[in-house]
Amino acid sequence: MQGGHRQPAILSEVTKNNMVLSMKTDSTAIRLAAVLVFLVSCDGSCDDDNDLEDGAAGFNPPNKDAESGNPDSSGSSKSGALIALSYNVAGLPEVISGSNPSVNMPFISRLLNDYDLVLVQEDWLAPDPNPFEGVFDVYHDVLAADALHPYRSEPASQPMQTDASRPEAILSDGLNRFSNLSFGELTRVAWTGCFGAYDTSDGGASDCLALKGFSVATHVFSDSVQVDIYNLHGEAGGTDRDQELSEADYEQLASFINSESSGRAIILGGDTNLHTGDGDRDAHDEEDARIWDDFKEATGLVDVCDVVSPCEPSIDKFAFRSNDSIKIKAISHRFERDKFVNDQGEPLSDHEPLAVGFRWSLEQ
Repeated sequence: MQGGHRQPAILSEVTKNNMVLSMKTDSTAIRLAAVLVFLVSCDGSCDDDNDLEDGAAGFNPPNKDAESGNPDSSGSSKSGALIALSYNVAGLPEVISGSNPSVNMPFISRLLNDYDLVLVQEDWLAPDPNPFEGVFDVYHDVLAADALHPYRSEPASQPMQTDASRPEAILSDGLNRFSNLSFGELTRVAWTGCFGAYDTSDGGASDCLALKGFSVATHVFSDSVQVDIYNLHGEAGGTDRDQELSEADYEQLASFINSESSGRAIILGGDTNLHTGDGDRDAHDEEDARIWDDFKEATGLVDVCDVVSPCEPSIDKFAFRSNDSIKIKAISHRFERDKFVNDQGEPLSDHEPLAVGFRWSLEQ
């Protein structure tokens, strides 16, 4: 959700109109409580048969030897351009989504084809078979149905409280990508800490109910141009503990980048849950801005809003960096709020889709 304090990610970020404190008396919350009781009653026995995909909880490096095969670019190209989209699609189960995903996902799916690279958050694949069908539906298959991108990530399976590193987690990271550029192995990394589970009375944002974190893969722009592309979903909530964890998360991400993407060109996008706008700030917003500035300094990444004008600050962001041989330049920044709407002109998610244009060139 745009503006204000960070909203809870799983139980409350996805609800509109700041329902954090009123959830216990809201009919949606009552239905959610029933869903959660049902899930918890499984006690780890209702997980699907698939293991988490490689890299889901580890620190496997991205594939830096991905081979070209992208039909939309010349293998010998020394320059080019792309339009990237970052979009939190609010794909949580219908009873707790801040949107109407069963209706909106088909609209979103078709619109994704206008972009060369799409990074989505809150996009999950239902277990097959789904023991909670009709109660706990998620919508990746619908989102992907009309997307024409030849390269796309394989969604992580749902942990359903079986991941020892985060036993409360029901959902995986919700991070996926669609691309016209081929890419190698996708690595998924969960944040090492989280705050908040089912009961939000402690002010937590229920972040522990998902394996939130970041993902990375090396995309092939041409034979000699490979770029590490990161997708992320940051810690939500507005408590002091959330703030501490947010800082730790971006330190974790910076450490990973400096180790696994050392010296490499990068594009990073996602739902940062960091409020860094120039308007009225409270103490948490000031901390958010410091965390983001420290992250940029530690990694050499440049916020698109630092170099493109006009640029509308938001928790949904893109950042990038060049290296010695590959130059990346951001050329546009816009929220596609007039495009991603239903037939009544209503938004398709509780986030606005962010589109950024990039140019790249080989300098050697």
